[in-house]
Amino acid sequence: MIVERPAAARGAVDLGWLQSRHTFSFGHYYDPAWMGFGVLRVINEDTVAPGGGFAPHRHANMEIISVVLDGALAHKDSAGNAGVIHAGDVQWMSAGHGIEHSEYNGSDVAPVHFLQIWIQPARLNHAPAYDQKHFAPDDRRGRWVALAAPDGADGAIALRQDAILRATRLLAGDALDAALDPGRRYWLHVAAGEVAVGERVLAAGDALGLVEEGGTLALRGLAAVSDVLLFELPA
Repeated sequence: MIVERPAAARGAVDLGWLQSRHTFSFGHYYDPAWMGFGVLRVINEDTVAPGGGFAPHRHANMEIISVVLDGALAHKDSAGNAGVIHAGDVQWMSAGHGIEHSEYNGSDVAPVHFLQIWIQPARLNHAPAYDQKHFAPDDRRGRWVALAAPDGADGAIALRQDAILRATRLLAGDALDAALDPGRRYWLHVAAGEVAVGERVLAAGDALGLVEEGGTLALRGLAAVSDVLLFELPA
């Protein structure tokens, strides 16, 4: 089964300082048909204006991943972690039994554009944990690179769930396949650009969910530069 999630169908939030599109139900956006996809609970595409940000707030028992597409995102949490991440950087915060954090634009002059992703952990009430790593976008041109994985293999961030987040960058005409295990779920999200996925054309913000699908998923870059995320999730 393949489910389609067009970018324009996502929930929309406009707070002035924040422009956000929600793939799944989140905050004031509620759609019972879109409560998540297996353990993948949130994909929010956020653009925060200079000087804007999220005040300190608390999370528990969620794996929270931020992928910066453009600009600088600053972070501070109650465990003492603080820093600024830029395009190509991936930040992971495992909320565990509870942590408070704030996120805000790290620039006073330019907006920050990023994806915030929530994945439910395999076990509750771990101690909170944090990591951030840089994955140069050009290093994943035409190939899949693991950004987060349960064992931290191949330099990925170690995730507390049997899930893998992979990314690729495709230039126009680049082709890449993804092998599918019918015993797993997959969610493909176009972060930027435009790609052909089989006979479908997906633009930025569009997504596909795949359940009990085997064989190969064929991708081809259509825009000058396209960035694609592929989540491999437990069934």
